[in-house]
Amino acid sequence: MCLATACAPLPEVTDVKQVKVPVRVDVPVPVSVRDPVDQANRHVLEYAERLRRMSLPELQQEIVRLNESPVTPVSTLELALVFGQTRIPGDLPKAIALLESLTRSTEPDAAPWQPMARMTLARFLDLRRLEEQVDRQHLQLRESQRRIDQLNEKLEALKAIERSLAPRPAPAPAPAASGVRPASP
Repeated sequence: MCLATACAPLPEVTDVKQVKVPVRVDVPVPVSVRDPVDQANRHVLEYAERLRRMSLPELQQEIVRLNESPVTPVSTLELALVFGQTRIPGDLPKAIALLESLTRSTEPDAAPWQPMARMTLARFLDLRRLEEQVDRQHLQLRESQRRIDQLNEKLEALKAIERSLAPRPAPAPAPAASGVRPASP
């Protein structure tokens, strides 16, 4: 059987043309060549996660460290994140001011940090608005409690007045109807 196929005629040879087809090859880009905005975002997310695990004294030490370092877009954003994490009254407005200055900056070094600064600024502004709303509700609650206390005092005063009034003699009971008429004069 093998011999029969060996004697078979060969197929006709046709002209073969070489065709160049472009092939796209995806090569992984090393981290060092990535987009500066991507690198900035990654840095901020990692830093924020580190801050989240810090205690208040550690956060205060971080504030001192950042205040002593040169002012750069990175240190400005990091300091704003620390202020946003402390929950100390007055720190959130400081964080908002830092982020606003960074988002308005025209320095080329600030450009990669500005998208994350804008997002963080929006979050902090929402947080400040919510804190103000909670403060207003607390004031309303205190005012309502004060009114309730005043009304209770008035009620107690009225009760005291009522108790202090001399008891009135009870009206004499009506004679029972017994069928006997009182004598007429």
